[in-house]
Amino acid sequence: MPRYMIGLLAIVLILSTPARADTLKVMSAGSLRAAITELLHRFPRQSDTIDPPEFGASGLMRQKIENGAAVDVFASADMEQPRQLATAHPERLVILFARNSLCALSRSNLGLDQTNLLDKLLDPTLRIATSTPGSDPLGTYSWEVFARADALKPGARATLEAKAKKLVGGGEKTPPLVPGKGAVEGIFQSDAADVMLIYCSAVPALQKEMPSLASIKLPPALTVDPADGMVVLNDKPVALRFVAFVMSETGQDILRSHGFEPVASVAPAKP
Repeated sequence: MPRYMIGLLAIVLILSTPARADTLKVMSAGSLRAAITELLHRFPRQSDTIDPPEFGASGLMRQKIENGAAVDVFASADMEQPRQLATAHPERLVILFARNSLCALSRSNLGLDQTNLLDKLLDPTLRIATSTPGSDPLGTYSWEVFARADALKPGARATLEAKAKKLVGGGEKTPPLVPGKGAVEGIFQSDAADVMLIYCSAVPALQKEMPSLASIKLPPALTVDPADGMVVLNDKPVALRFVAFVMSETGQDILRSHGFEPVASVAPAKP
């Protein structure tokens, strides 16, 4: 029997097993906070208990799990952190569940567009904020953008890495710059930077809080394609049912409503 058939039969068996009361603990990337919160709220949990989810930089969340944090499902803003948790654990399932894209968020008076973005970023007077590479996939993606820039303008990578200010994603090393405000809001409210590379899914909420900010999607020559991955850390039926819900049409529609690109659904049929 093909391996994919064995996997499908295993899922059918799990989903058809009589429900028992259990507890679900989810740990997730901060960029997924709104989406995961709604997914947990709308998850048909039957008699299960849902523990409060925990959010933070994906790399730091992975380290907490490696250090013994009791978690059933981990959702990351990349595939690398889930894959690391599955290393030497073939029973742990790693699943691509959504995609994202990168935007440049800036002060509107900068006049950024896709044709002048790289020149503006290289301007010595322009201050760039990023997340922290290694601790947070957003920082790693930003460094990948800098590497792509080098192919367009030799030396751009070194210049951009040197001037980038790692102001978020480092846990206790990068506390919010404005108490009571989100980390990215604080960067602009405290005038710590002029532009930041950020997930496009996060832009609407940030612009709602700060309407003066402008955003553009990165041009094709600079863009990278963030992929969001989950890892199921044990064989709890409730954990597998939650992942199945995330991959269902309802779950994928929830992700779409939060600005993510679904990977397991199609556009509704035209009437």
